[in-house]
Amino acid sequence: MKKFIKISTFILSIFFSIQTLQAQTNVIDEVIAVVGDNAILKSDIEHQYEQALVEGANYAGDLKCHLFEQALISKLLLNQAKLDSIEVGENEVVNQVDQRINYFIQQIGDKEKLEEYFNKSLLQIKRDQMEMVRTQMLTQRMQQEITKEIKVTPADIRGYYRNLPKDSLPMVPTQFELQQIVLHPKVDQKEIDRVKALLRDFQKQVNEGRDFATLAVLYSEDKGSATRGGELGWMPRSGLVPEFASVAFNLQDKKKVSKIVETEFGFHIIQLIDRKGERINCRHILIKPKVNQTAREEANATLDTIRGLITDETMSFEEAALRFSMDKDSRTSGGQMVNPQTGTSKFEIAQIPVEINKQLQNLKEGEVSPSFFMLDERKGQETYRLIKLKRKSEPHKANLKEDYQLLQSMLENSMRQETLDKWIKTKQQETYITVDKNWVNCDFEYDNWVKE
Repeated sequence: MKKFIKISTFILSIFFSIQTLQAQTNVIDEVIAVVGDNAILKSDIEHQYEQALVEGANYAGDLKCHLFEQALISKLLLNQAKLDSIEVGENEVVNQVDQRINYFIQQIGDKEKLEEYFNKSLLQIKRDQMEMVRTQMLTQRMQQEITKEIKVTPADIRGYYRNLPKDSLPMVPTQFELQQIVLHPKVDQKEIDRVKALLRDFQKQVNEGRDFATLAVLYSEDKGSATRGGELGWMPRSGLVPEFASVAFNLQDKKKVSKIVETEFGFHIIQLIDRKGERINCRHILIKPKVNQTAREEANATLDTIRGLITDETMSFEEAALRFSMDKDSRTSGGQMVNPQTGTSKFEIAQIPVEINKQLQNLKEGEVSPSFFMLDERKGQETYRLIKLKRKSEPHKANLKEDYQLLQSMLENSMRQETLDKWIKTKQQETYITVDKNWVNCDFEYDNWVKE
């Protein structure tokens, strides 16, 4: 089976290293292919090839030709995305760049070391990546558009499993199914009053002429937007939490500041930048109330009491989750945790947060952990939790009973690949493509890149 999705992901993962190679490698540039309106440069392939070697890429054939074909496929997708008016929001691109840069800052140590590594300011690094990330997101979205109609039935999955050669079934590592009960320590009213007073002071300063963006840079606790003066970028209503969206979409005057808005993330004030129909661009300042030690101890003690009710069989874990858990995503399903990487209820050990992992070391199936502290990184919120080990499966060959979701995913991926294969072959015939004579002898997986 062709693996261009996998290889493309590999290429995306090295884009920062490519930036360094561009500064260090002296490649005479030339256009080696054109797909629609999109050119492929020799330097792009050379940089990807050099970095693939550094990363230890293992490919049986001609790796340089393989990377070239991946670029051809990417440009074919990009060309169609433009024809079909597929778009990605500016905020989506900015957030993706921020996430990647934050990850590399964590890996390299700090912002200053990253700037030294690239010999550029952080702002320059971000600007360099914007168009690259936008292109990557467009091609990914085009792939999703091509395969969006794929659906499989239980009968399809059973048939797929029966027809798979037994030696083709993957080994499934140890997996865990988990349930949780989450409590947030109660914030003292005096602390809420302090936060609101601070935001009211910001409102007053803006009304008296101070720049909202400057205040956001200095004081907002939303790290993702603070460096951009609190700007969130163009967002649909559905991209914002309801309380925030309700206020933001009612703003009319760009010079005014909204009332104070409370959401699950904290307290905000908002300023309108612009609005186009059902999309809005605004900036905000977020302040998160701080939790005191007494509230932490009370939350911890409450969970200990709840755990006692569960272990004494006075109440089931599922009932306790519904009655007490503050995690809206899991409480109605009995506290069932969902793996954000796979969308299923099963976690491999590397996919489980460290704090939860520590609790699992001492749990058998059906047992409930003691209360423990965990920071909700997405919301920046302090929590206390109980974890129940619902089920643990030992390593085994995939089977229909235990691994239905895995087999469903395998079948869907196979069908997506077949659909993409057919699409590529069709679009090769319909799209203007020209390949430099020095590259026409590559052993391509798809015929018809080179027109007779």
